[in-house]
Amino acid sequence: MCAAALGLPREPSPDAPEKDPLAELAPLLFGVRADHPGKPVRDYHTVGAGRYPLRPRDLATDHRRAAAAAVSVDAETGDTFGRHEVEDWYGAPKRISADPLSGALVSAEVRRNAMITERWYLADAAFLVGLQHPEREVLDRIAHALEHPKRLLWLGRKSCPPSGQLALGVMACTLAEAFASVALLPSPSDAPPSARDSRPWAWIESERPVPGVGPVMDQPVSFHAMGPKHAPRWETGDRVTIDPRARDWDIIL
Repeated sequence: MCAAALGLPREPSPDAPEKDPLAELAPLLFGVRADHPGKPVRDYHTVGAGRYPLRPRDLATDHRRAAAAAVSVDAETGDTFGRHEVEDWYGAPKRISADPLSGALVSAEVRRNAMITERWYLADAAFLVGLQHPEREVLDRIAHALEHPKRLLWLGRKSCPPSGQLALGVMACTLAEAFASVALLPSPSDAPPSARDSRPWAWIESERPVPGVGPVMDQPVSFHAMGPKHAPRWETGDRVTIDPRARDWDIIL
């Protein structure tokens, strides 16, 4: 998200192939505090229903569609491809895989029937995320970019853009000190304050592998269009005791 907000490219420039676009973000230490862990909720999904007109590519790459549409295509006149449908069984592509005959990527499920799937979401959750860097200027620049992003931001999926205020301030301290000095985020639900956990869990990145920390394979190395690459980083998990004098929040969620 920070890389997108800053407008960093996905891959090195052809003029400077040795320059890593993510190099300036590599020294950042990442931490997250689970103020309200939330609860998993299962969502009912259907995908791939409906019938779509065939494209020339569909006939060239899938012999099954070509055979089913042969009569309609042969009867076509003129110099345009026209509109052709395969009655009853052609639907949106689903379960894409390589065809054993042609090697082209085709759908293994071409009937009109919709596929019933499920998605899991975390509901009524609130997490406080922090970044640590020795240079305040870097943090100030990231904070400004999050509120004025150069590219679109989303949380995991493009259908889940963030809302409200993202940058909540820059503090001159470590992540552990920051998490202990600010109150819990407002609850997304109507849970009473007494039901909130006064000692939330927090996971904080370590600069190096030391006793008590574990490896996590999610350190971004490249966001290349052909596939991202990640390296290991080190993280410790522990409960945070929030200072009774911790300042409260005045933010838009």
